[in-house]
Parts: sequence; C-alpha cells; structure tokens
Amino acid sequence: MPTPIKMPALSPTMEEGTLAKWLVKPGDKVEAGDIMAEIETDKATMEFEAVDEGTIASIAVEEGSEGVKVGTVIAMLAEEGEDLDEAAAAAPEGGEAAAESKSDSEPHTKAEPAKAAPRETAEPARTPVEVDTKAPAAPKDDSGERIIASPLARRIAEQKGVDLAGVTGSGPRGRIVKADVEGAEGGKAAAPAKQEATAEMAEPRVPSKTPAESEYGAPYEEEKLTNVRKVIARRLTESKQQVPHYYLAVDVRLDAMLDLRKQLNAGLEADGVKLSVNDLLIKALARALMRVPQCNVSFQGDTIHRYKRADVSVAVAAPTGLITPIITEADTKGLAAISTSMKELAEKAREGKLQPHEYQGGTASLSNLGMFGIKQFDAVINPPQGMIMAVGAGEQRPYVVDGALQVATVMTASGSFDHRAIDGADGAQLMEAFKQLCENPMGLVV
Repeated sequence: MPTPIKMPALSPTMEEGTLAKWLVKPGDKVEAGDIMAEIETDKATMEFEAVDEGTIASIAVEEGSEGVKVGTVIAMLAEEGEDLDEAAAAAPEGGEAAAESKSDSEPHTKAEPAKAAPRETAEPARTPVEVDTKAPAAPKDDSGERIIASPLARRIAEQKGVDLAGVTGSGPRGRIVKADVEGAEGGKAAAPAKQEATAEMAEPRVPSKTPAESEYGAPYEEEKLTNVRKVIARRLTESKQQVPHYYLAVDVRLDAMLDLRKQLNAGLEADGVKLSVNDLLIKALARALMRVPQCNVSFQGDTIHRYKRADVSVAVAAPTGLITPIITEADTKGLAAISTSMKELAEKAREGKLQPHEYQGGTASLSNLGMFGIKQFDAVINPPQGMIMAVGAGEQRPYVVDGALQVATVMTASGSFDHRAIDGADGAQLMEAFKQLCENPMGLVV
C-alpha cells in the first residue's frame, strides 16, 4: 500500500516548518538515506532523509510552503509494483490547507490527529493539524467535474468573485492553490454577488495606502518573518515578560589575558590553531560557573536544576537570526579544543547546518559584541538558563593599578541573572570569579 510521507519534527520544539526545497520529483525512486527535501525548522535549515525505499507518487506540499504543521502529509511514496496514479490518489486532502492556513486570519478548529499508518517515512504527528471549517464547498466546472482546489483558494475565489472554472491550477495534479487565485484578476468572473454586497460597494470608500507606503508616509519593503525570527521574537518576549532580570557589571583588565593569548598562539601556530579573546572568555565563564555553582542553574517551575558541568552557549549572528551553538564541557575542555569547536560551530551556524544537539541545551550563555566597538550592554536571558554574560570591547582606559593611575586595556562585562533562581549575592560572586580568572588567566590553562 502507498506510504504517506509526513512533515517530520526535526527538533523537540518544532511544531511547524517551511518546506524550503524539494530534491525529488514525482516518478523519482528513493532509497533509505536519500535526501528528499530541505526543511526550515525553528532553528536551522535541515535535510530530510527517506527511511523507506519506493517511488515518489505525488508531491502534496509545494516547496516554499510556510507553516506546514508537523504530521502533515507532504508526499506519497509508492511501493515497488504499485501504480503511481493510484498511490497519488490515496493522498489525503488538506495537506496544502495546513501549509496555507498560517496566512488566514479566520477562526480554526483543531481536529484529532490522524492515526499513524502502519509504515511511515517520517515521525507521527505531534500536534493536531489545523482544519479550516469555513472553506466553501468544492465547486464543479461546466461538465460537472469537481474542480480540485485547496479550501483557502476556494474561499479567496469566493471573496474576490473569481470563477475557479477559468483558473489553471499550478499545484499537484492541477490543484488550484492560493497563488493561482490571487493572480486571476483577469479571470472569468463568478456569479453576481449578493445585493447587500453590491450596495456596500456603492458606498464611497477612503482610498487605502499603497503597499509601499507606511501610515507615516515613509517607503518600505515588506519581508516575511522566517521561522527562526519568529522563534527569536517569541522566546525573547517571553523572557522579558516572565523572567525577573537583574544586572551586574564589572570592569575587567585584559592586559594579562592578551599577553597570554599572544604566547599561546605562538606555540600553537604550527598546529594551525589561533586563539581568539572570545575563546578565553568562554573558558573563563565556564570556570567561574564551576567556582560558583549556585549560578550554574536553570529555573524549572517548581524545581531548580543544578548542573555538574558548564556547557556554554555562545551567541552567533547567522543570516537567519541569532543562534547559540554550545561548547559542551567548556570547564574541562582545553583552549585549543574550544577554539576549534567554536570555529566549526560558527561556520555551521552561518550556513544553517547546525544539528539540534549542537544548539539545544547549555547551562549559561555568553554574548560578545566587542568586535563592533560596543562598550557595554545588557543581554536577554535565554530560558530556562539562569544567566547570560555580555561582554563589550577591550579599550585603553585610565585605570588604577597598585595605587597608581595607569593606562590599561579594560573591558566591561555585564551579567544578566534570573532572580527566581539566582540571588544577587551569588550573581556578584560569579562576576567576581569571572573578573579574577580574566585578570589572572593562568587559571584557564591548568
């Protein structure tokens, strides 16, 4: 029997995704392990592999479709010897509706998730698929044949007065989709609208602003949020609304750390390793967390998790938005290993190729904007972590050393703490330990 290929949950937090690109087409044969599609999750763009062999009978969700719910049927796979047309016809209706319903503002009701097929090529649905209950009934053409169109396309056609019999579908098996109806301005008109609507149209209307002009008159271009940007917006909004932040700042003298970095790089040059200041700061934060374990925690509602090692999440600016790859066991990992791991993870982050285990978790975070000349800033905590360290640029400042005024390279570090899990005195101890490790950096190499 044909096998439905469903939208997989490629990360624990994924509820929906964007089907960025199909790498197969109907008629293509696939084997277990073949890459079938690229899917944009809430964190990165990931490859989707086949787990069964067979022939692609049909594509139910077109590439570029946004908001495709986990568990939605996106394609049908025919077994050896099965008729492709029959396998394609077995595809359930509504796959496309689930992908398009994100742009629809009308109320929806949630249906019970369908039972898993005996054999699937993707994970079973983890969230119910939204079904539009207000979509118009399927129309028919002049010959009485049913016109294949998505529920959203039918509703838009009814609202715009477009006769679907005159619209050519671009979806699978000629299915009419939203884009086809929106581009059917010159199509055959549908039956006259109700008298009330006609009367309403006769009323004078205030001209609306053009799409390229805001309410203030400034020109703009509209850009849809990516899944990554949506998650960033949601999580950081929740953090500022729900987490009681407090902030502590210290000035850190960096001269000793810069000297040590220079010496270490001279010794590591033959190995192709070049330490950055950020690598040393990652290590300093990790060691400080182990010295002050009261800050190496996360708030979990009725409980607090106290971690036995320091996994430091490091903020990286990727084209799709901020992401935090993790240096695991940073408290015991050597500086060369931290540097190598950080370069590899940063490159993967910029290419959108991070795997879930490389960015999920972490016991605390580090955000460094010093390379942009930022002197000081307060970062937003990444729940459920209990703190994040924000570091600015090292710059030459007047600084008192041994009772005498000198010029020193000084950096301001600001810690953001979750007051539900970390008391102010504990946060202050962590900042003191971080400062001490940075100013006496030999503690980072032993």
